[in-house]
This record gives sequence, structure tokens and C-alpha cells, in this order.
Amino acid sequence: MNEEDVWGDLSNIPADPPHMRELCENCKRPQVVCWCAALPPERLKPRSNIILLQHPAEEKRCLRTAPMLQLGLAENKCLIFKGKKFPQPRHDNLENILTQPNTILLYPSKTAIDINDLVNDNNSYNLVLLDGTWPQAKAIYASSPILHNIRQVKLITSTVSSYIIRTQPTEGCLSTLETAAEALSQLEKDPKYREQLVQPLHMLCQYQLDNGAVTHQSKEFLLKTRTYPKLIGKRLSRLLRSTNDTILNLD
Repeated sequence: MNEEDVWGDLSNIPADPPHMRELCENCKRPQVVCWCAALPPERLKPRSNIILLQHPAEEKRCLRTAPMLQLGLAENKCLIFKGKKFPQPRHDNLENILTQPNTILLYPSKTAIDINDLVNDNNSYNLVLLDGTWPQAKAIYASSPILHNIRQVKLITSTVSSYIIRTQPTEGCLSTLETAAEALSQLEKDPKYREQLVQPLHMLCQYQLDNGAVTHQSKEFLLKTRTYPKLIGKRLSRLLRSTNDTILNLD
């Protein structure tokens, strides 16, 4: 091909940018995969607030659930702060929130109490969740000393994750959306949070399954059945063994 042919081909490239799929103004996803129709009929207004401390890598996931939570709750009932360490100067008012007496952190430490054991005389709480993978959540906790001083709670539930298109570490793991919905249902003594907030996730998963996605078993299940393709380290192996021993003892 001579130089004239090359310039001729270049001249035929359209100047306008390629046509992009139309985005939903609400969830910012392409219209064809919008899940807004499954949001609660009216944005829910719990007494408590959800505070998400989100690892930067989580924001890049195309199938994340935090936006569903934020759009399912009334405005300013779900606040999202991004970073690997908290608080930082750019986190407006976060330090004030984290130091309030009604702020609680959902984190499975040795001192964490069942969220149902809180003395709840119609109090409202600032419920802090760490949004990321378990290693990312642990790293956020370790690098943010202010979190160590917050009253810590844990979530005890038999709920099984509906996020079946994403591999979870263990059978009992829930997505950020499901965790917040279950926690609010227990804090507010109202199952509507558990029932209504997760509907967009059901819609998302069904769309993915209808278009070629497959259901994912947890890493724990795959390890038990010897079908997990990757080798695991000693620490995770010990953790899974201790989890299994606990389950057996409960039985």
C-alpha cells in the first residue's frame, strides 16, 4: 500500500466519536442493563444512616452494589467516602461522624457484639461498613486507627447471598448491599429493608444469567469439593478449617 492509499484510508475515518450506548440518568448504567425498575417504589427512610468507607478498587467494578444501596435509600441516608485510609482532609465531615457516640462499625473483631444486642430505644445509628474485598477491608481497618475506637458489631444471619454471579470467599459472605439491608432490617426491626433493597441485585443477576453468565459457588464450597482451581495459602486454609469446625460444633 502506497502513501496515497494510506492517507485515503485515514480520510475515510469519521470525525465524530463512536456511538455510545445511552445511559440511565439515575444509575448511570447502559439503558439495556439498568436496574432502576427494581428499586423500592419510594426511597426508604430508616432512622439510621449507612456510612460506606470504600476502597478505590471497588469503584472500578462494573457490577458493584453500593449504587443500589445509595439509590434505594433516601438522600443522605447512605454516604460514600473513598480511600485506603480514613479520615483524610478531603473527607468532608467524616471525622465528626466517626467520633459520634451513636456511630457503630460492622467488623468481626473479638470485641464485636451482635447488632441485635444493642440497646435500641428507637435510637438512630451511623452504621459504618468497609466496602471492598476482605483483604482490602482489613487493610483499611489497620491503617485507620480512628476505627479501632468505634463500638464494633457483627451480623448474625442465616441469609444466603443472592450475588450468585460473583465468587464469594465463604458460604456466609454477603455483598455490601445485602449486608447493609440485613443490618438495617435488624436495627429498624423491619424486614422491608431486607426485602426491597436487594431487588435491583436480583434483577442484575438475572440479566447476566440470561446473557451467558454462570452461577458461582463460594471458594469455601469449591475447596470442600476439590474443584477450586487455585492453591491457597496456609492462613486461608486454617481460617476455613476453623470455620468448618465451628459449624460442626454448632451442629
